[in-house]
Amino acid sequence: MNKLSMHPITLRGENIENKRLEIKEYFLNTYELYEKMFELLKDDTVFYKKSELTRHPMIFYFGHTATFYVNKLINMKIIEERINPDYESIFAVGVDEMTWDDVESSHYTWPSVDETKKYRDKVKKLVLKLIEELPLSLPITFDSDMWIILMGIEHERIHLETSSVLHRQMPLKFIQNVEAFKICDYYSDAPKNKLVKIPQINVTLGKEKDDDYYAWDNEYGSSSQKVKSFQASKYLVSNEEYLEFVLDGGYEKDEFWSKEGLDFLKYSKAKHPIFWSKKNSQYFYRTLSSKIELPLSFPVDVNALEAEAFCRYKSQKNSLSYTLPSEYEYEALCQYVGIKDIVKDSDANLNLKYMSATPVDTYSFYAKDGNELFDVVGNVWQWSRSTMKPFEGFKIHPAYDDFTVPTFDNEHALILGSSWASSGNLIMKKSRYAFRKHFHQNAGFRYVVTQDNKEERMDIYETDELVSQYCEFQYGDTHFGVENFAISCAKIASKFTKNKTKALDLGCATGRATFELAKEFDKVEGIDFSARFVQVGSKLQTDGYVAFSTLDEGNLSSSKKITIKDLGYENLKKKVSFWQGDACNMKQNFNSYDLIIATNLIDRLYQPLLFLDTVGERLNDDGILVITSPYTWQESSTKKEFWLGGYKDDNGKEIKTLDSLKNILSEEFELIHTQDLEFVIKETARKYQHTISELSVWKKK
Repeated sequence: MNKLSMHPITLRGENIENKRLEIKEYFLNTYELYEKMFELLKDDTVFYKKSELTRHPMIFYFGHTATFYVNKLINMKIIEERINPDYESIFAVGVDEMTWDDVESSHYTWPSVDETKKYRDKVKKLVLKLIEELPLSLPITFDSDMWIILMGIEHERIHLETSSVLHRQMPLKFIQNVEAFKICDYYSDAPKNKLVKIPQINVTLGKEKDDDYYAWDNEYGSSSQKVKSFQASKYLVSNEEYLEFVLDGGYEKDEFWSKEGLDFLKYSKAKHPIFWSKKNSQYFYRTLSSKIELPLSFPVDVNALEAEAFCRYKSQKNSLSYTLPSEYEYEALCQYVGIKDIVKDSDANLNLKYMSATPVDTYSFYAKDGNELFDVVGNVWQWSRSTMKPFEGFKIHPAYDDFTVPTFDNEHALILGSSWASSGNLIMKKSRYAFRKHFHQNAGFRYVVTQDNKEERMDIYETDELVSQYCEFQYGDTHFGVENFAISCAKIASKFTKNKTKALDLGCATGRATFELAKEFDKVEGIDFSARFVQVGSKLQTDGYVAFSTLDEGNLSSSKKITIKDLGYENLKKKVSFWQGDACNMKQNFNSYDLIIATNLIDRLYQPLLFLDTVGERLNDDGILVITSPYTWQESSTKKEFWLGGYKDDNGKEIKTLDSLKNILSEEFELIHTQDLEFVIKETARKYQHTISELSVWKKK
């Protein structure tokens, strides 16, 4: 299996052509290994089955990683033409069970496996060409075009692992063996676990921008803490150790479970870990493609809720307070045994050495004082009690601005240390990945006894200045007598719309106009390109509030909290829904609208014609299109060749946006109204943007 695995490549080097060859090898290794994972599915019909009801069928994941390359390359304007717009829409979103992820099967017409494979081949050809031809200087940096290629590779490495979990969940009758995938076939009784004392230590988390390896946005920055002395389990919790909890009725005793845990038990009907099964009185264990007698010495695979419940059980039984380690305590473990960055394959079960776990007493790490801990990295990921939080200095990458930000919600728990299925960036000690607590990964846990067992909850947007600014713009105070822009747009749009069954707020940002339109329409959908914005409206709808901060001066800010009751939207929340989507390439199920409103969007699209050419298809007869824009065209959003106005043509004629809109839309639409509409955006307590947008109303002929 080692010939299929690969360590992450360094961003540095002396020879550019050698680096291109290295990236090419890394890409091909990743792309082909990912496809090999899907050879586990017995036949093409299995691609259209779901291994988990809340997820897409397997065909989505087969196509998703290829469309990721195209969508990010388009987003960053590295390429201008799509390979297959339909595929790059339907395979784009729906991975993490966010409320804006659309996993409703009726909304999709999936292509055949053969068609999807041919599409993947076209993407492979495109990426190989770009690896050969993109401008390249060393080291590769955050701003390099080649960074997007590496982003695609590491993204596929993530899905290689998460897809392995979905394959393990697929009923065995739909799975076949793949000869190259060898599981560990040695196991016995588990060793008796015990606590090891970890001395007090100062730790610093995070990476510098000039790190030698690719990293995701959440890994950059820094955060330091003095970690008090604590005790940690010598081994990961084994199947045998966890079996005691199961046999003691742990899944039937409410006192061991949090409210979220009880909800999980109610809907899942779980009586034991997901990869266990029971026949008569004997337990069995699911590997990728087989069922074997429960290997007692393997680490248990559980979600965070199950791990927390076990800790409560063990605490009650032993009269000690057991919990999961924090992110800082995990770093203390790594420092204690001298782990600095990437662990060799020979020293841990990672990088696909086996396609399964190994006994918890196989891979040891020694501290200078002679103590040893096992599986500090590798074997299975380790759930922590820490949720995903940004480090000081956190900055999104514009190509993937919603990779991490949606997980800053106090609900995504960090998994640490990598697993047998981890490769690439995932096997680096400083990698940071987080999942909702009910999610199943190749993850288990170790427990600790600590003096510091509290985790602070955080304001979801306290570090996201742009989203906070939009929250203030849409939900904050009005200034200089200018009415709230979202409210004004909704009022005007509603006035011109005759039928009010269904409306679309396109480029909805934080969702204020979506709710306002629901006062008049039976159903309103809000769509935005970025989940960073979509999650605000979604949170208001589901949690009943949004919290944000507004900048006063310098580093000083004021916190605000707006509730759905304050806004008077309590009776409207069932009428709205929020989705992540691309206005230039929306899925076909977004249709049959009486109104589409695109506020301050047209001059921010990478190819506005792609939106305008298809918008009529999504409107009902006599439907209304409302476009607002201050026409602030800029090349950072739209290449100049795609601008609709704000320039002179080859003959020296001034091209204005409204005139272009008339030319483009005149065949399908009648322009029935235009007006200027002001808006004010607060930047600080003493600085504001005062802008005049042109609003145009178009009636479908």
